[in-house]
Amino acid sequence: MSESNETKTPAAAPAARGPRGGGPFGGMSAPAEKAMNFLPSAKRLLGQLRPERLWLTLVLALAVISVTFSVLGPKLLGEGTNLIFSGVISKTLPAGVSKSEIIDQLRASGDDARADLLSGMPLTPGFGIDFGALSSVLFWVLALYILASVFSWMQAYVLNSVVQRTVYRLREDVEAKVNRLPLRYFDTMQRGELLSRVTNDVDNISQSLQQTLAQAVTSLLTVVGVIVMMFILSPLLALIALVTVPLTLVITTVIAKRSQKLFVAQWTHTGTLNAQIEETFTGHALVKVFGRQREVEERFRQKNDELYKASFGAQFVSGMIMPAMTFIGNLVYVAIAVVGGLQVATGAMQLGDVQAFIQYSRQFTQPLAQLGSMANLLQSGVASAERVFELLDAPEQGADPDPAESPIQSHGRLVFEDVSFRYTPDKPLIDDLNLVAEPGQTIAIVGPTGAGKTTLVNLMMRFYELDSGRITLDGVNVAEMTRLDLRSRMGMVLQDTWLFDGTIRENIAYGRPDASEEDILEAARATYVDRFVHSLPDGYDTVLGDEGGNVSAGEKQLLTIARAFLAQPSVLILDEATSSVDTRTEVLVQQAMKALRADRTSFVIAHRLSTIRDADLILVMESGQIVEQGTHAELLAAEGAYFDLYNAQFAAPVTDEV
Repeated sequence: MSESNETKTPAAAPAARGPRGGGPFGGMSAPAEKAMNFLPSAKRLLGQLRPERLWLTLVLALAVISVTFSVLGPKLLGEGTNLIFSGVISKTLPAGVSKSEIIDQLRASGDDARADLLSGMPLTPGFGIDFGALSSVLFWVLALYILASVFSWMQAYVLNSVVQRTVYRLREDVEAKVNRLPLRYFDTMQRGELLSRVTNDVDNISQSLQQTLAQAVTSLLTVVGVIVMMFILSPLLALIALVTVPLTLVITTVIAKRSQKLFVAQWTHTGTLNAQIEETFTGHALVKVFGRQREVEERFRQKNDELYKASFGAQFVSGMIMPAMTFIGNLVYVAIAVVGGLQVATGAMQLGDVQAFIQYSRQFTQPLAQLGSMANLLQSGVASAERVFELLDAPEQGADPDPAESPIQSHGRLVFEDVSFRYTPDKPLIDDLNLVAEPGQTIAIVGPTGAGKTTLVNLMMRFYELDSGRITLDGVNVAEMTRLDLRSRMGMVLQDTWLFDGTIRENIAYGRPDASEEDILEAARATYVDRFVHSLPDGYDTVLGDEGGNVSAGEKQLLTIARAFLAQPSVLILDEATSSVDTRTEVLVQQAMKALRADRTSFVIAHRLSTIRDADLILVMESGQIVEQGTHAELLAAEGAYFDLYNAQFAAPVTDEV
């Protein structure tokens, strides 16, 4: 609820990015957001997965099985290559001669290179390829890859469920947090910025977790499995392949440090741009009226350009990781091919083992490259998580008392006892205010802009907490009541109407969801809503457009009044509630309110003094203090502050003659 220019702007909450509102031409720039530490933020984000520990254990087990089957594949394919190569060579050798005899003959003839090559191969001179053994190997390779795919699919399915449930809980936490935040937070936070955190940032967290967790688990297990297999095949070649690990860590760390700030800036600018768009669309008609389209478009281009630069920089810098990893992988591939070829030539390794090792080298560098390329997704997700955590860490309104008190009977007697309040410690607003509002009284509150009229109402509703003093409702301190109990006893109609996308019947029933059809119709008749509803095509089933765009401003105000009346409150608060109603309708509404105010306390904040002449008590406020009080006639007779306000409002304008 805004202050309607009645009070001084509250101090910014810690999470604020700038003052709310300001019209479609207000300054939209926000202070640069300071990034949290990456590791603590990432740790806290992963901590959101704690309730899914058992399912994550299953994900890990499925990943281990899938990766195990995958890393065994190249070894078996290497055995197949050995069978083919040995069979081809064996076919060229004379039958009936043993392998050792052939090698001895080659060495005797001086062909040591060929002798070394054949010494490392299983040969059966005179026989060709053993297709039976080869078929068995290929069958097991196919079976392993099929099983690896099945378990990988199962892992992805379970992990997807884990991530979505985690994000579901995070959304619930954000929604619950928003409902626990004080009004001060919303007064100092741009709506578009808040919406961006609740929607865009949470969606980005979901996408980042979905993509990074699956790849991270699979890639890390693949690296471990491949390292084991490489050392089994050749410790020398394995050491050559491990050179990539420190290089990968160095490159990823250097690039990640540069890109993290850019990702934080990207999502900060996204929130700022959303806030500007939301504000401009809300005030679209005003933009057109004042012909400020060019300025709005220029500001949009400026903010969009800032977002483009931050997004481009973040993606470009983080995108350098994958090419760097690919380059390192190619260098290792060449080194392994050369050293492996020499190993085969000397008989230290078989050709199939080298071929398997080359596959493992690819399997080794690819997950390292994937881990590096995941850095941009992870950084983007953590940057969004920082913004969401900032919202979740924002100071909350005080908890309701437990046990809470509640008035035994609802009469609507409100008493202010030595009430003091200020938005900021160095700016006094209300000091030692005392007031008694008896049941059935209509109390009007008037005064210049910034006098504290709307603040008084905010304190009644506990939108803000008192600095000192107390307010009682029917003898019970409102601070000792639950907010729900307190506000259920009060009905409020603001100058700014709010209607949601639904039928007229649903908008009226918002004040009391369990109301019967007859109760809704009675409230509509009492507030003269019934009079214009019958002129609409679908009557009470007419669906209101965005913010009630298919009814007039006065009709929207009548709907909000009907909603408050339906709630049957013991205290009515009308903040310039008839400002959008025509003169004839205003007279009818005043009559309806007079009948419905019986045995209820009513507070009317008014600028048009003609609307509060029949109030039982008129309070004149200046700088947070009640400087005068009395009836309309008494205050005019006193010729004080109210007298000056009244004459200033109704006196004819004075013009200077030239």
